[in-house]
Amino acid sequence: QVQLVESGGGLVQPGGSLRLSCAASGSIFSIYAMGWYRQAPGKQRELVAAITSGGSTNYADSVKGRFTISRDNAKNTVYLQMNSLKPEDTADYYCHADLRTESGARHQYWGQGTQVTVSS
Repeated sequence: QVQLVESGGGLVQPGGSLRLSCAASGSIFSIYAMGWYRQAPGKQRELVAAITSGGSTNYADSVKGRFTISRDNAKNTVYLQMNSLKPEDTADYYCHADLRTESGARHQYWGQGTQVTVSS
């Protein structure tokens, strides 16, 4: 059993900052990559940022230069520092992990989502 637990969402004014955290726990053997996706009302879920175990990162064009993803491999935790937030960043943010469990199986896991609202 693997769980992803997110925290850090909330309401922030345009131009403000938030930091999201996601901790993976359970029967984890190794994590290949972790990332953040978001889904706004009426829109499809989209990749925001991802990071591999080696530290390679990938960002959506819309967040480049404003968001930074980082990872603590020892804690199986991924962070998303979001600066210069815009109203269009408003969405439910979901943590994602591509990992191998102790049983040897490789699976994709999702967190329950955390809401980010950017509004004045």
